Amino acid sequence: MFWRGVLGYLPVNVVQGVVGLLTIVLFTRVLDPAQYGVYALAFSIGSLTQTILLTWTEAAMARFLATRSEDGRLSDHFATLFRLWIGAAIVVPLACAVVAVLPLNAPLKVAVVAALASTLVNSLMKLALERRRAAGEVSGAAMLTMAQNLGGFLVGLALAFTGLGGAAPILGVGVISALLVMLVLPGELKRMAGGKFDKGLARAYAAYGLPVSLSLILALVLASTDRLLLGAFLDEATVGVYHAGYSLGSRTLDVVFIWLGMAGGPALISALERGGQPALTQAAREQAGFMTLLTLPAAVGLALVARPLAELMVGEDLRVGASHVTPWIAASGWLSGVTTYYLLQAFTLARRTPLLIVSMSAPALANVVLNLVLIPRMGLDGALWATTISYGVGAVAAWALSRRACPLPIPWDVLAKAGAACVAMALVVRILPSPGGVLELALKAGVGAAVYGAIVLGLDVGGLRAKLSSLLRRRAPAL
Repeated sequence: MFWRGVLGYLPVNVVQGVVGLLTIVLFTRVLDPAQYGVYALAFSIGSLTQTILLTWTEAAMARFLATRSEDGRLSDHFATLFRLWIGAAIVVPLACAVVAVLPLNAPLKVAVVAALASTLVNSLMKLALERRRAAGEVSGAAMLTMAQNLGGFLVGLALAFTGLGGAAPILGVGVISALLVMLVLPGELKRMAGGKFDKGLARAYAAYGLPVSLSLILALVLASTDRLLLGAFLDEATVGVYHAGYSLGSRTLDVVFIWLGMAGGPALISALERGGQPALTQAAREQAGFMTLLTLPAAVGLALVARPLAELMVGEDLRVGASHVTPWIAASGWLSGVTTYYLLQAFTLARRTPLLIVSMSAPALANVVLNLVLIPRMGLDGALWATTISYGVGAVAAWALSRRACPLPIPWDVLAKAGAACVAMALVVRILPSPGGVLELALKAGVGAAVYGAIVLGLDVGGLRAKLSSLLRRRAPAL
């Protein structure tokens, strides 16, 4: 199931990567630093709202679909979840009304209201996507995800040219999500036919999903505190610079981690439900090794080409600051991705989601304290130090606690060999000439990838040659 998902979600990965990079390229040019800062702040507020109110229902949809399929209560599953979603979603219009009367500047107020309103349709889309992923409907989930990403970007860009400022990217995604919801929601609601709201299921879903939401709130605190405090201590333009570099680093890596997570999460649940701990251990070891081989060189490579990448991707006003931010965020992004898409899976697999809260509390608290201490003293660099240290704390905490819930194997041999190959790649790239721009980016990225690939294939790290051969055989009929 994992490799079928890896192949099926590959087009999604490509689209998300292109859209993510174009978002940085174009929005950092169309929007000025202050407008880009408004977008960053509103996006953070919208994400936090969706996580607080609605994400727990999305998590329950993903985790319990296989269980309800086994016990024949799918209609009750959908009836219960949608009733719970409606009860939580009522709060969003009230939040919009509160923001409308707050003494905020007009551009920020418009962007925040747009972000809050968009959470409703974004969450309904997430429910539909989680249902498809959990059911193994790879092509359906892939098509919807690509439509949402590409359509949201295009509409958001068009709105930016009309002068909507920081609200434009958020409204773009919201408009497309609303159109897609109109298309898919009738089919999802039909699955409730004959079902009823079940208090027992509701309690089970809340007991599982609410800790997931709380842990994600802590994750958002970890990811958003720096922007909010930079805005409080400094100004919105600094937030824009930070967000541009952060996006350049994190989105590049997130595309890969999200791709692997789309395939990996449902595959781990399926392995555990059908084959128990031995099947889970085998599947997890395979996933962790492949994730390490793919993402570690991506993070190191991103740090190595930060300057020419920023010259190509980021608007002139934000370029220098973004190139300084990106290497730090490459390290933070790798630690975050491994933690979120592998280590924290132990708690959802074991249905011990309260441990997610414990696991995320340490890095979230460290992030708040470090930002409060370092930003007034060091400015932008203080936020970078705080973010990287905090994600390191989070990875260690998740690894330690996961051993108490559902131990997942760590491929130490793959990690060591891939790390050594990354060191060799970095040494070679560092001695290459630096002509700047596209030429430098292409030269360093190409040579670095060739060096790393030659080493790991030569050493056959993690049985890579056999895995690539298997992937090619699976893909051949489609080609």
